[in-house]
Amino acid sequence: MAGTKALLMLENFIDGKFLPCSSYIDSYDPSTGEVYCRVPNSGKDEIEAAVKAAREAFPGWSSRSPQERSRVLNQVADLLEQSLEEFAQAESKDQGKTLALARTMDIPRSVQNFRFFASSILHHTSECTQMDHLGCMHYTVRAAVGVAGLISPWNLPLYLLTWKIAPAMAAGNTVIAKPSELTSVTAWMLCKLLDKAGVPSGVVNIVFGTGPRVGEALVSHPEVPLISFTGSQPTAERITQLSAPHCKKLSLELGGKNPAIIFEDANLDECIPATVRSSFANQVRSYIKRALAEGAHIWCGEGVDKLSLPARNQAGYFMLPTVITDIKDESCCMMEEIFGPVTCVVPFDSEEEVIERANNVKYGLAATVWSSNVGRVHRVAKKLQSGLVWTNCWLIRELNLPFGGMKSSGIGREGAKDSYDFFTEIKTITVKY
Repeated sequence: MAGTKALLMLENFIDGKFLPCSSYIDSYDPSTGEVYCRVPNSGKDEIEAAVKAAREAFPGWSSRSPQERSRVLNQVADLLEQSLEEFAQAESKDQGKTLALARTMDIPRSVQNFRFFASSILHHTSECTQMDHLGCMHYTVRAAVGVAGLISPWNLPLYLLTWKIAPAMAAGNTVIAKPSELTSVTAWMLCKLLDKAGVPSGVVNIVFGTGPRVGEALVSHPEVPLISFTGSQPTAERITQLSAPHCKKLSLELGGKNPAIIFEDANLDECIPATVRSSFANQVRSYIKRALAEGAHIWCGEGVDKLSLPARNQAGYFMLPTVITDIKDESCCMMEEIFGPVTCVVPFDSEEEVIERANNVKYGLAATVWSSNVGRVHRVAKKLQSGLVWTNCWLIRELNLPFGGMKSSGIGREGAKDSYDFFTEIKTITVKY
């Protein structure tokens, strides 16, 4: 039909080749609400093919030296950096985040992920002890586990996908990755760079589709011994159930309800811009309706202000940044993770009170504390039940250090040493002399 735009058609990447699928699902441009892409609706057959390719590639890849694997990862980083603008444009269109954010955070961080693990794999050490009275020496070695199943979310598509692929490859594993079916385009684009970078066929396989079809097939496969997942708690519960019969290694990075605690002596010039960014960075109207029904007050945003959009964006997934006050701690808006530009502002009177209230949620991923009192910063950070606490800053990451949550925010940590430990198995060897 004249004027009809051709849809972008993605294909699975298995054993170094792009392969069509017998079934596809629609993917939407969030700025217009229109279908612009078709994503493979893969299942057990595609996972079987990917497992076969990954298992066959594992002996060769795992036997390469860390230096050889490091060179390949650096080459992937170089090629990705050379295509930064193309990837940023695609990420913005597919996920809905601003082009500026994709240019300055998502794609540069994806490049950094490969470079970081290319370097860190060269610097791990093993342990050694001696028992002179028995004439024995003991030492440890680490080896790649095998085929790694990696499942990444929609909010940081390439950023979090590469945060998993890079350490898995660096440690010598082969990979089967499942990106979110909502945001698959940059994962598909990454596949085009792998052969150029010298990644052998079968080392990285990317299979697209939904959680119930391809995700469950991957997680339950007996020849995929470890699963790294970032996403929701209900999905993590299902992964745990499916993995249990096989005693798989699991790394689960789940949701968060991250408190931002602002004391009266905070530097507001630094605090307010950072808190606005952290509150409204992600792109849920039902929560706002429930808050109103509970007696909360909407200061600005949904239901108060009018959203004016160009005609082509009228059906897009846009929502006004919304601020809620006069809300109870037990409200769903205070207890549950809202993936939208919604923040709740509540007052407090003391350190003890705010710590107790901040800890009164099932999550424990991250928190921020703003105060010019150094002693208070240390006291509060220590008592908060969060895996990561930023004080007088936000989203500054040191990749050598652990990232992960407490309570219902997950199991395990990610980072230089933690990722290396997860993606390898340790063995103790004793030698009598």
